[in-house]
Amino acid sequence: MGAVRFCTIFIATTLFCVATAFTQSTTLTLGTASSGGTYFVIGEAMARILTEKARLQVVPQQTQGPNQNMILIDDRKIELGMVTMGVALQGLTGTGAWTRGKKYESVRALFPMYDTPLQCVALKKAGIESFKQLEGKTVGTGPKAGTAGTYFPLIFEALGLKVQSRNGQSSDMANLLNDGVIDAFCFGAGIPVPTFSELDAAQQVVFFTWTDPELATIRKSLPEFSETKIPKGTYKQQPGDQKTVGLFNFSIANKDMSDDLAYTITRTILENNAAMVRAHPAAKETVAANAIRNTFLPFHPGAVRYYKDKGIKLDPGALPK
Repeated sequence: MGAVRFCTIFIATTLFCVATAFTQSTTLTLGTASSGGTYFVIGEAMARILTEKARLQVVPQQTQGPNQNMILIDDRKIELGMVTMGVALQGLTGTGAWTRGKKYESVRALFPMYDTPLQCVALKKAGIESFKQLEGKTVGTGPKAGTAGTYFPLIFEALGLKVQSRNGQSSDMANLLNDGVIDAFCFGAGIPVPTFSELDAAQQVVFFTWTDPELATIRKSLPEFSETKIPKGTYKQQPGDQKTVGLFNFSIANKDMSDDLAYTITRTILENNAAMVRAHPAAKETVAANAIRNTFLPFHPGAVRYYKDKGIKLDPGALPK
């Protein structure tokens, strides 16, 4: 109704009225991930910013994470999503087990989000302080279609560990850890991970990652990972920096999204960074300069137009064909 009143007053600007009516009456669904993870928090902030600042009707939808987001975007069942670049590579090439050989080639990148470092947590009373101690244990890795659910089984295999993975909602993993159903919770999300922060505040816990030789083995087996670290003080019970591996995240859409809409979404999020950071500290990396972290997933032409306006030179491997 608001769009109709606007057009009545400014009847001469017909094209603008049509565009406004479209954005206010069309709902865009944004695929996030499970509750308790960073995607869930960031997704709610993105939806709110796009609704308030760009006058788009955006509704966040909980999903199983990056794998499912790739599938839903490719099938045009949702309009916006989030993905870690490792999962994006698996989907684009059809090489991940979850793809069953299908190449998800209709997915396009919009804007960079943040790095996803991997880390594990265990109750202090369990006596687990290193990754190799997970041998023979039951480890929660979040939703099966999420980044952690996808990659930790591959990491266990690369390091020759026999581990029983337990999948489920990120928020449920804390309960399973407290109840002794799982021995550790290994996850990957923008830091601080909400569920990890809750455990840190309520329990005596130990945070751990990998030794240098283990990191080298992981990167040799899974070259899509880059070296990163989780800074000291991220959690009150993490006394020092922890070296780890991570994957950058990007917002995605289908190639059939209009150029103008892709441009508007990209511009609105990247030019409201302060509001994003208020929702979650990881969003400090949601800036145009980090678009270069994508080297293979084609950007949407509408997003490319924004980066060109800002003088950002994209990696040639990520330019639309």
